[in-house]
Amino acid sequence: MAATKDPRPCSIADALALVGEKYSLLVLREVCLGNGRFDQLVRNIGAPRDILATRLRRLVDAGILTKRAYSERPQRFEYRPTQAGLELEPVLMTLMAWGDRHLRHDEDRPMVIEHVCGNELVPVVTCRACGDPVHHEDLTAHPQVPGWTVAGPAAA
Repeated sequence: MAATKDPRPCSIADALALVGEKYSLLVLREVCLGNGRFDQLVRNIGAPRDILATRLRRLVDAGILTKRAYSERPQRFEYRPTQAGLELEPVLMTLMAWGDRHLRHDEDRPMVIEHVCGNELVPVVTCRACGDPVHHEDLTAHPQVPGWTVAGPAAA
């Protein structure tokens, strides 16, 4: 089967084009943890300074982070999540839980997140309408882009 010239229109692909670059989600992790100063980010992520600066600029331009000066001489900035950035935090928590289960087998976890209730956070995706946990077998996809089916592009 020949590859299509244009891949499936997809919000996942659109999001990954922005936050899927190396270090971008780690920047968001650190900023959500309250570590928004450049030197903190370099130390905690281990990214080269030039690449980190590029990622920060892109995340600010996309409205995921804000940049605020905290020192005039020398001029230094800290980064904080916007509402759009905070809305990515559950994605980070779910990804962390997946890594703990499947890569670390719940042993030697590097971090535990505590919920305001005092218990360890175990993220679960639920249906907004009924509140039930979401399972693969409960889902049905409905492509909304003309010319596309679940299997791929419709026959011409």
